[in-house]
Amino acid sequence: MAKIDRVRNIGIVAHIDAGKTTVTERFLYYSGKIHRHGEVHDGEAQMDWTEQERKRGITITAAATSFDWNKHDIHLIDTPGHVDFTIEVERSLRVLDGVVVVFCAVGGVQPQSETVWHQADKFAVPRLAFINELDRVGASFDGVVGEIAKRLGALPAPIQIPIGAEDSFRGVIDLIAMKAILFTGSIDDAPVVEDIPGDLAGPAGQARDKLIEILADADDEIAEKYLEGEEIGEKDLVAGLRRACIAVKLVPVLCGTALRNKGIQPLLDAVVSYLPSPADIPPAHGVDPRDPSIALTRAPRDKEPLAVLAFKVAMDEGRKMVFLRVFSGVLKPGMDVRNVRTGKNERVARLFVLHANKRKRIDAAGAGTIVAATGLKLTTTGDTLTSADKPIMLERIDTYEPVISSAIEAQTNAEREKLEFALGKLSEEDPTFQVREDEDTGQTLISGMGELHLEVVVDRIEKEYGVVPVVGKPQVVYRETIKSQNQATAEFERELKDESIYGKATCRVSPRDRGTGIEIRAELPDEPPVAEAIVDASLHGLRDAAQAGPDGYPLEDIEVVLTGLEYRVEAKPVVGVRPAAAEAFRRAVSSAAPVRLEPIMDVEVTVPEEFLGAIIGDLNQRQGQINDVDVRSGKRIVQARVGLRNMFGYSTRLRSLSEGRATFSMQFASYGTLDD
Repeated sequence: MAKIDRVRNIGIVAHIDAGKTTVTERFLYYSGKIHRHGEVHDGEAQMDWTEQERKRGITITAAATSFDWNKHDIHLIDTPGHVDFTIEVERSLRVLDGVVVVFCAVGGVQPQSETVWHQADKFAVPRLAFINELDRVGASFDGVVGEIAKRLGALPAPIQIPIGAEDSFRGVIDLIAMKAILFTGSIDDAPVVEDIPGDLAGPAGQARDKLIEILADADDEIAEKYLEGEEIGEKDLVAGLRRACIAVKLVPVLCGTALRNKGIQPLLDAVVSYLPSPADIPPAHGVDPRDPSIALTRAPRDKEPLAVLAFKVAMDEGRKMVFLRVFSGVLKPGMDVRNVRTGKNERVARLFVLHANKRKRIDAAGAGTIVAATGLKLTTTGDTLTSADKPIMLERIDTYEPVISSAIEAQTNAEREKLEFALGKLSEEDPTFQVREDEDTGQTLISGMGELHLEVVVDRIEKEYGVVPVVGKPQVVYRETIKSQNQATAEFERELKDESIYGKATCRVSPRDRGTGIEIRAELPDEPPVAEAIVDASLHGLRDAAQAGPDGYPLEDIEVVLTGLEYRVEAKPVVGVRPAAAEAFRRAVSSAAPVRLEPIMDVEVTVPEEFLGAIIGDLNQRQGQINDVDVRSGKRIVQARVGLRNMFGYSTRLRSLSEGRATFSMQFASYGTLDD
């Protein structure tokens, strides 16, 4: 095991097609991990190893690998860029110490770039920015730096500036060492470091002065030297940038073009220089599962009590593989660990370090490492594994609610069990993929984050489990809420054999702000006092009824208040008040202006000027709300909000309207109506 200060746990994140998997492939090649490079567009990238990824030329599942660079042990996760698989980014960021965010020099800050950036904000993950594809027509280094500041609210600190642009891009000026780094474009040629050309000395000096000003705003030690007029040398800049980057006060910015083998080695050097080791980040925070009011921490040391977070589950040749981040302690094969969620012990059978779909057995995993384990049959995404005598519950990983569903069934009775088995395994892997039975029709419904998500699931069922299912057309997953306040009362009375059951309840329902969820509570008069068991039974009835609205869709953003109870002590009141409260709720909601909510999507279309009118007209026909029309790299950017039900088949229509020259991205914004 490498010393903890020489470990880097990093991720590569980006909008789809920004080039992050190519960056990862070059990392592996230059570090000596692989000896031939594959290209994403040829379906030969090492990290895009699943059949679905190679067929589509995109990353679908987060792939882990590790390699050495400059005597440092780097654990890397290459994450998807498509919004349908954003859970892969979320759960990866939860366990990473640093991130390289790849931006396209032409596209700039694109929608999924914003999404992953704000996901990193949530976990306060330090970042490097790499502006890629500077050799493309329309590339703009300064433009993307400006967008990082404007659209992401970040403080970008360029530590390089490009030499040349578009097809004349040939290298970078290192503003730390004040040297020119030139690249031939051949993958096997080392970078050439030389003095800065005379015509670039002036711009380079100005850029370095600007870097020092930015750093002085973010780091006290540099600020002190800057204000006192002291010389700030190369070591000072590196130390100051590292402190400010780890504190998430600024983002060092580098540039290059991964496909043309330019800028990768300096980016690897920056990963080592500026992103934190596990020892540089705050201790892991959690609570005592026996008393959640007690806060606990675990420092990243091998001698601390064990604290491990399961952040991903995958099926490997039919066997369950659990991806783990060891925050403290040492994990070994054969150990018994306590699953805090279940309260049960599980045994770690084997431990592995991974390289895409290849794995290597190891004898131990110390603090700060990312590994995979077999044998953990009950463990799911977000579970904490710890020692039985000193347990801690780490913060779980947020999941996302599906927005689209399809009916699915086997073609024969013989295949039904195989399909049920496959669906069970896939839903265990992916928290955003859900399976349920429709109570009215008896159909099996699968739900996910988008059309591509469900398409990939069906592909996997066919290829990995040998079942060719019948799949219905995608349907939108709706929600319900109410628009006004209302109160209702219901009475429940039954005679069963020699026993009477009676209960009467009154409840009030009110709308809440969008996205705030459901709140259920009791506000009963002090007199006469009501037994706690009767109140609990009533609230249970309200919770049962609040699962669905009048149209059968899940309810959200409602306040439910139990305001009155009547019962007879001799007539089983605990049994009687529960159905009474449930019926009172249903009556109150039915008369409180119930309304159906649909998934509203943020849509961004990049289109040449001559097709702009047709694109806006089509979005208006889809009842879209146009929020902005901007210009970026000579193309028009249309930002709109559209109901998901109106976006089915949009990619085909967009190609038709723009002669195949427009592109779009779409991501879930919220549940609601376009009038909200």
